[in-house]
Amino acid sequence: MLLEIIISAFIVIAGIFGLVGSLGMIKLQETMQRLHAPTKATTLGVGGVLIASMLYFGLVKGHLSFHELLITLFLFLTAPISAHFIAKTFLQANIRAKDLPPSQSEYGWSVYVDPPNREEDEE
Repeated sequence: MLLEIIISAFIVIAGIFGLVGSLGMIKLQETMQRLHAPTKATTLGVGGVLIASMLYFGLVKGHLSFHELLITLFLFLTAPISAHFIAKTFLQANIRAKDLPPSQSEYGWSVYVDPPNREEDEE
């Protein structure tokens, strides 16, 4: 009984995160604001469903499935990376380098400046 409550709680929490992420995609207007909806809320929603599935098959059905664990790890690793690339692309396409604040490093913003050459740095 307690296990079913825990699994149900994960599914309900996942549904709430999925709903918040979907509403964020509808309500938020700009690209940088919309990054939060799929990368945070929806990722947590899908992660909650996958955790509930792992608990169900592992503890109720008696066999452990690594598919859900691998999907969860893949999702949690790829969502921030894809959000980073979307943000970099948005910066490069819509904002000029001189409109950004200083980068606080000697090389500047990586979106606009080529990476330093290691051989030149050593000389």
